Amino acid sequence: MLNKILGNLLLLSVVSLIVGCTQTSPTPSATTPTPTPTSTGTKTLVIGDVTNQPAKKITRYQPLADYLAARLSQFEIGMGEVKVAPDVGTMAEFLKSGQVDLYFDSPYPAMIATNKSGSQAILRRWKGGDPTYHTVIFALKDRGIERSEDLQGKMMAFDDVTSTSGFVLPFVYLKETGLKLKEKDSTTDEVGSDEVGYVFSKDDQNNIQWVISGKVDAAAVDYRSYLEIPEESRNAMVILGETEEVARHVVLVRSGLPLEQVEAIKQIMLDMDKTPEGKAVLEQFEETAKFDTFPTQKDIARMQELYEQVQNR
Repeated sequence: MLNKILGNLLLLSVVSLIVGCTQTSPTPSATTPTPTPTSTGTKTLVIGDVTNQPAKKITRYQPLADYLAARLSQFEIGMGEVKVAPDVGTMAEFLKSGQVDLYFDSPYPAMIATNKSGSQAILRRWKGGDPTYHTVIFALKDRGIERSEDLQGKMMAFDDVTSTSGFVLPFVYLKETGLKLKEKDSTTDEVGSDEVGYVFSKDDQNNIQWVISGKVDAAAVDYRSYLEIPEESRNAMVILGETEEVARHVVLVRSGLPLEQVEAIKQIMLDMDKTPEGKAVLEQFEETAKFDTFPTQKDIARMQELYEQVQNR
């Protein structure tokens, strides 16, 4: 009898153990995401940006650095890093010395970096969802300025000397219409009747406010900033000109990076918008929609032409 009881207890224990194992085993799910590839490589892929807010930029750029690095194990890369510079000149030095592998910026600073470092434009970035952008040159209707030619003898504001939309595009646009532009130290400086004086406000919002307050006669901002001006204020303005469209952002790769690695990076970036994980990283990367194969050689030639016109001002 005792043997029978012990036998039943043993059988119950075995059954309980089997049931317990069955209940704790995970059930495969069709929605389980594909894990990010891991790498045991010892090399680091470094992406760079120019900013005076390094903490914010690193937060936005690090997911992309990690995403790329995880897919470049064949080149012994195992880590992604973000490196920031205070200005374009410093970034060019980082690219030239190999401290930065990839750099993202609008065409003019990208061309500065290219000329100083030997880096190469490989892709276009749809930053903020935009493949291209342009500049709007504007004034208040009550200033008696109706077209760009009326700017002679007037003072206008640009953003920053390294800004594509805030300086280079409108400067070249006005220069190619035959106007003579001359930089001034202050908005109160005298402007000759045969020239257009200009100053740098250092910010698009300053440009807008300086026009409204009468500090300058006209200004230039990118088209998105112009459309964000309150409708009441915008209705009091006149558009004097709109520049050509250029790439919103360009992807540069440093010289000396193996061609096979460059091609691998390009393909990874071109494919990012095709997967949920890639899209999520792009969204974190300042709402980038995707990367594409722009610029063409024609685009690069125009970028170089814009660069040279500004250098010769």
